[in-house]
Amino acid sequence: MSRSAINSGRVKRRWRFPAPLWPTAHRWLLFFTLPLALSPLAPAQDQDEETIRINSDLVVLNLTVTNVKGAYIHGLKRTDFRVFEDGVEQKISSFSFEETPFAAAILIDTSGSMEGRETLARSAAIRFLDGLRGDDAAAVYRFDSEIERVQDFSSTRDLAPIVYNLRAHGMTALNDAIVRAAQDLAQRPEKRRAIIILSDGADTHSRASAEEALNAALGAQATIYAVDMAALDRPSPERQIAAGALRNFANKTGGRYISTPGGQALRDAFASIVEELSNQYTLTYQPSNRARDGRWRTIEVKVSRADATVRTRRGYRVPKS
Repeated sequence: MSRSAINSGRVKRRWRFPAPLWPTAHRWLLFFTLPLALSPLAPAQDQDEETIRINSDLVVLNLTVTNVKGAYIHGLKRTDFRVFEDGVEQKISSFSFEETPFAAAILIDTSGSMEGRETLARSAAIRFLDGLRGDDAAAVYRFDSEIERVQDFSSTRDLAPIVYNLRAHGMTALNDAIVRAAQDLAQRPEKRRAIIILSDGADTHSRASAEEALNAALGAQATIYAVDMAALDRPSPERQIAAGALRNFANKTGGRYISTPGGQALRDAFASIVEELSNQYTLTYQPSNRARDGRWRTIEVKVSRADATVRTRRGYRVPKS
C-alpha cells in the first residue's frame, strides 16, 4: 500500500462489539497467564452476558523472561518451562523464541480531558513508530466520543498528517477503543500483538465495560501497554481511579503501566516496549480440561532458572456452552 493510501485510508464507522473474549497475565517463576489462539468467532448470548464460541482450543502464551537486572534471558528451551492450568500441569504443544514481527495498535486519547497534552501524545506515537522494524506493523487510532483509525497497519515510521491536526474535544470512550483495536488485531497474522494506550485513563462514554474491553484484548492475544498521561494538577482521587484502570489493563494482559511520562523517560519507555515485543518466548498447549463451563482458569508458569522473572497473562475465562 502506498504512503498516500495509508495516510488517506481513514476508517470511521460505527461497529458492533465482538463478544467478550477471554482474560489473562502475571510474572515470574510462578507465573500466571495466557491468551488464546482464537479461530473464527461466533457470538452467542448467554443470559445477560455475551460469550464467544471458538473452533480452536489452542492456548497461546507469550512470555517475557528477564533476570534480576532486567535483561532478557535468551537460550531457554522447552524443557525449562512447565505450564499449569488451575494447578494441573499441561503438555506444551509448541515452543519458540525469536525476534518475531509484531502488530501494534496505538490508541491516542483526543477527548477534552487531554487538552494541552496532544503534542506529547503525538511525540509518544512517533517514538514508537521510530522503533518499528521492516516486518513490524502498527496502526494509529484516535478516540474521544467516537473511535477512528487514522492510520492503517503498516511498517511506515511516518505519522499520518491527519494526526497532527487532532484536537482535544468530546468524551472518552477508552473501553470501546480497546475493543475496536482488539477486533482489528485479531485479524492480523502476527503472533505478537500489542495495544499501546496514550490516555489519562478516565472512561466517560463507552458502551463496553472495562471487563469486556479486557476480555477483548485477551481474546485477541494482545498485550496492553498503558501510558498514563493524566495532568499533574488533576485531583488526586480522580487520578488514582484513572491510573488504577490503566494499571489493571496492563497487569492482567502481561503488559506494563507507565506513569505520567515526559522527556527522556517517555523516549526510553517506548524504546523498551518495542524491544520487549521483539524478545519473547511463545508456548502453546491444549487444555486438558475440556469443560465449557464459563469459569476463569488460572495459568501458572514455572521456569527452571532461579534468577528468572516471567511476565505474561494471568488466565482466561472459558466460553460457556
